[in-house]
Amino acid sequence: MQLWVGLGNPGAKYAANRHNIGFMAVDRVAEDHGFAPWRAKFQGQLSEGRLGADKVLLLKPETFMNLSGQSVGEAMRFYKLTPGDVTVFHDELDLAPGKVRLKRGGGHAGHNGLRSIHAHIGEAYARVRLGIGHPGHKDRVAAYVLSDFARADQDWLDDLLRGIARGAPDLAAGDGPKFLNAIAQARPAPAKPASAKKPDAPKPEPAPEDSRSPMQKLLDRFK
Repeated sequence: MQLWVGLGNPGAKYAANRHNIGFMAVDRVAEDHGFAPWRAKFQGQLSEGRLGADKVLLLKPETFMNLSGQSVGEAMRFYKLTPGDVTVFHDELDLAPGKVRLKRGGGHAGHNGLRSIHAHIGEAYARVRLGIGHPGHKDRVAAYVLSDFARADQDWLDDLLRGIARGAPDLAAGDGPKFLNAIAQARPAPAKPASAKKPDAPKPEPAPEDSRSPMQKLLDRFK
């Protein structure tokens, strides 16, 4: 059994925030793979289902981001799981929008949700780092992550969530490269620039009109 945790803040006010991309990821997995309806448990929302041969619990802590570890720790202890059974989906400022990286263990890099989880279960869990880009200055980070994705972000965000759901069985099976490949394949191929097109072949110029008289044409044949 595995526990997959999506990080975010509860409530409609935060639903479309960049900070809530972890919620969005597990919501899409639950929807596309026919998981059970969400129900209140462990200070969060829990859904159960299967990905291939693996039973997976999806958890969205409702303790707000800074206290996410309370919910995660409670669920992990109830099911007698270890940190190695836990995978956390979270927003990542240090990755370009739409980029995804997998990591197990290590620091929390200042992410308040991860800091809380570290405090409750340690650091030996897996993370799916979902790039949202950086606003450019640390003083703008709080406002940036707590603001909604821009309309221009919707295309890559939709592709990313579709790819996560498509590759979820591979992630559950422990095949990280195949999971990342499923995400990459969900993105449409970039259009070829106009300069790459072959130029049209020049059209042949029409032959000049023969203005000779029939008699002149006949005489010219015997010259």
